[in-house]
Amino acid sequence: YQRRVRGFLQHSQENKMGEQGGDDTISLPNATNPLTDTFGVLPLIKSTTKTERQWTKVKEIDSSLVGKTVWIRARLHLSRGKGKICFLLLRQQFSTVQAVVSSEGASAEFLKFAQSIPKESIIDIQAEIVKVEKPISSTTQKDFELATKKLFVVSLAESRLPLLVDDAARPPHVAEKEGLVEVDQSTRLDNRVIDLRTPANQAIFRIQSAVGKLFREFLLGKNFIEIHTPKLIPVASEGGCNVFEVTYFEGKAYMAQSPQLYKQMAINSDFPRVFEIGPVFRAENANTARHLTEFVSLDLEMAFNEHYHEVLDLICEMFVHIFDGLNREVAAEMKSVDTQFPFEPITYLRPTLRLTFAEGIKLLKEAGVEVGEFDDLSTVQEKQLGEIVKKKYNTDFFVLDKFPLAVRPFYTMPDPADPRYSNSYDIFLRGQEIVSGAQRVHDAALLEKRVKELKIDPAGLVHYISSFQHGSFPHAGCGVGLERLVMLFLGLNNIRRSSLFPRDPHRVTP
Repeated sequence: YQRRVRGFLQHSQENKMGEQGGDDTISLPNATNPLTDTFGVLPLIKSTTKTERQWTKVKEIDSSLVGKTVWIRARLHLSRGKGKICFLLLRQQFSTVQAVVSSEGASAEFLKFAQSIPKESIIDIQAEIVKVEKPISSTTQKDFELATKKLFVVSLAESRLPLLVDDAARPPHVAEKEGLVEVDQSTRLDNRVIDLRTPANQAIFRIQSAVGKLFREFLLGKNFIEIHTPKLIPVASEGGCNVFEVTYFEGKAYMAQSPQLYKQMAINSDFPRVFEIGPVFRAENANTARHLTEFVSLDLEMAFNEHYHEVLDLICEMFVHIFDGLNREVAAEMKSVDTQFPFEPITYLRPTLRLTFAEGIKLLKEAGVEVGEFDDLSTVQEKQLGEIVKKKYNTDFFVLDKFPLAVRPFYTMPDPADPRYSNSYDIFLRGQEIVSGAQRVHDAALLEKRVKELKIDPAGLVHYISSFQHGSFPHAGCGVGLERLVMLFLGLNNIRRSSLFPRDPHRVTP
């Protein structure tokens, strides 16, 4: 007891120092015997003991638990003392519940301890589940609260946080309307670990995880196998100059822009259907809301029998599977994102709308947009086309097929009907490209011709080209940027919101 009193006296003194700009350290009483004590700071958990304690998740609290005593481990979102009572708001990811510490069931020291725990500390609480008479508006568990019996700190947060989760979770339109703090992007990313604790961010990355799961399960169900290709490669995989060059012992290598060459080599190794989920690297000094220098790519490659549209049909079917799955499996997470960053759900057709590049150019010109017949589309033109398509066909998701050959990589198959075009396609969501794909050249002589025409150094492509010299199945595929897909699906305004720890030309930390 004396140790506890001394701890509270020290804590009181340090609080005063903090108010004057002094030491931020907080000292709270230790739980000398966690089995018999009712409150305090637990010893550092070093996996020395095990108990039969059963833990309850906040989101699982329901009427069946009323009157029962449970253990919950959560973050302390905030605490509010009011006379002889203290209200604690506990948070597990995006689930919250209110706990009550009252002088009727707790000592004055217990009450003061509860009031003194810093926000974001991790606590263990033993409490009885109580049905409340009036719904609690500030929590996700609105009909139940916790009557606290025991309260321990597992991990103590510093008393001064670089940003508050409440501030980071505030919708921009609310901050603007009410004149409240809106955390800027740089502050968020500098303190990403705390920023990621907001309900919207918890939801975004669960949605991102679901995209990967749905992508994988669909392709496995279509007899694809998952492969893992090198990320250190001897030559720029896209044939361009926007690559990261690294010292490789006495020579040099490049960070892979895509797994493209190795997917095709896998096809030539008699793996007719392959996919990969992995990082790719682009040394593009593009400081935009939709570009990163490192991102996750969802790639697939597939042998076909007669026409590359066999592959394109499968890709469109895959996206419908992903969209349907997201709407079915992560509806609650989507609602959580919408609370902070309001968005309209995407519209998509069955079957997916498919236009040729020439038809897309015609739509743009009819709308008064100046665009060349064989020029690649700019970001602005993509968005303009997306708006036209949405208005005309009521879909946010569509395919643009038969791109000009001049704007595609060397391994793209020319269109047999018109060599100015190619057997290649992009797929768009909300007026922005999310997929780039094509039938690949599967003839060694034609590949060598294309490499020469584009003045690409063939030295680093020797093994790639030779893999086509011993028989190659016709094949096609695509690559999908995971972060961009999630950004556009959720209507986010910046790709950094859908990248866990984003990398761009000005950021390689944290």
